[in-house]
Amino acid sequence: MIIEGMRLKDFRNYENLDITFSDGINIFYGDNAQGKTNLLEAIFLAATTKSQRGSKEREMIRLGCEEAHIRLYMTRQNTGHKIDMHLKKNNPKGAAIDGIRIKKSTELYGMLHVISFSPEDLQVIKMGPSERRRFMDMELCQLDRIYTSNLQSYNRALFQRNNLLRQLSFDKSLEGTLEIWNEQLAGFGREIINTRKRFIEEISGILEKKHEGISGGKEKLEIKYLPNVTPENFKEKLSENVEREIAMKQTLFGPHKDDLGFFINGDAVRIYGSQGQQRSVALSLKLAEIELVKGKINDKPVLLLDDVLSELDRKRSLSLFKEIQDVQTFITCTGLEEFIEKERESKKVFHVTNGTIDSANNGQ
Repeated sequence: MIIEGMRLKDFRNYENLDITFSDGINIFYGDNAQGKTNLLEAIFLAATTKSQRGSKEREMIRLGCEEAHIRLYMTRQNTGHKIDMHLKKNNPKGAAIDGIRIKKSTELYGMLHVISFSPEDLQVIKMGPSERRRFMDMELCQLDRIYTSNLQSYNRALFQRNNLLRQLSFDKSLEGTLEIWNEQLAGFGREIINTRKRFIEEISGILEKKHEGISGGKEKLEIKYLPNVTPENFKEKLSENVEREIAMKQTLFGPHKDDLGFFINGDAVRIYGSQGQQRSVALSLKLAEIELVKGKINDKPVLLLDDVLSELDRKRSLSLFKEIQDVQTFITCTGLEEFIEKERESKKVFHVTNGTIDSANNGQ
C-alpha cells in the first residue's frame, strides 16, 4: 500500500492543500501547533473514518467553515484508488471509494491499512485498560470486518442496556426487558472475546522476538489477554449481578472491561517495570503489530509516526528504523537534525508553517 498524494480543503488549519508523497519516508518538520499532526490525522481519518486523537468531526473543520473535504490517492496491489471523506458541521460525514459513496464505515476498513504511533502509545503500558483495549480494537477493526460489525453491535447493545439499568433504578416494571439485552450483549461479546484471544495468541510470539532484539536478549516479554468474562460465563455474570448493576446504573461485566498484561521475566511491567522498560515494551508491541499486519494482508501497511522519535533514545530509534525500511512512513518532528544520518534515500522533507507546506528536499 502506498499513498501517492492528498488534497485537503478546509480541514483543520488547511484552507487548500495539494501534496504528493514519497513511497519511502515523508518528514514534516516545524514548530509546534503549525499543522503537522493534522496531516497524519487526515490520513488516519481517510483510512478508518476516525480520528486517532478522538476528535469530533466538527472539530476537524476549519474555523468559520461549514464543511471539510479530504481526497487521498493511493495504490493497492498495483491498482490506483481514490478515497474521499466529506465532513459536515451539522450532518454525518460521507465517504466514497473511487467515486462510489459507501453506506457503512466497515466498507472502508482494510482499503488502506495504517498503523499510528504517538507519544501516547509509549504510555499504553502504564495507562488504564481502555488504552490497551483501544490498541486491540483499532487493529482488529482494520483486519477483520466481522469483528468491526460485532464491536459496533456490542456497543449499541451496551448503550441500550445501560440506559435500561438507569431506568430500572426508579422503575422496576421494565426489568423483564433486561433479558433481551443480556442475550444480545452476550452473543456479540462472545465473538469479540474469541477474536481478541486469537489476535493476542498470534502477536505473542512476534512480540517476544522483537523485545528480545531490543533488550539484547536480556529480557523475555510475555503478553496475556485478560478477559473480564469468559464466553461461557458472560451471560451468567449479567444475570447474577442485576441488583448491583442497577445500583451502579451501568454494565459491570463484559469485554468493555477487558485488559492486557505485559510481563518481563515473569514480573508485571505496569507495576515493576522501569520507565525505560515500559517504553521498550510499547515499541516492541508496535513493531510486532507491523510484522503481524504484513503477514495478514500480504502487503505493507502505512506507518504514521507523530513526534515519537523525540521520546525515544538512539538505541530504540535505531530499532524502529531497522524494522520500517520497506514501509511507507510519515513522520512529524520539530527539527531535522535527528534524520540526517538515519534515513534512506527515498524520502521527502516538508517544512510546515501555519497550515502551509514547502518541500524542503525531496531526497531523490
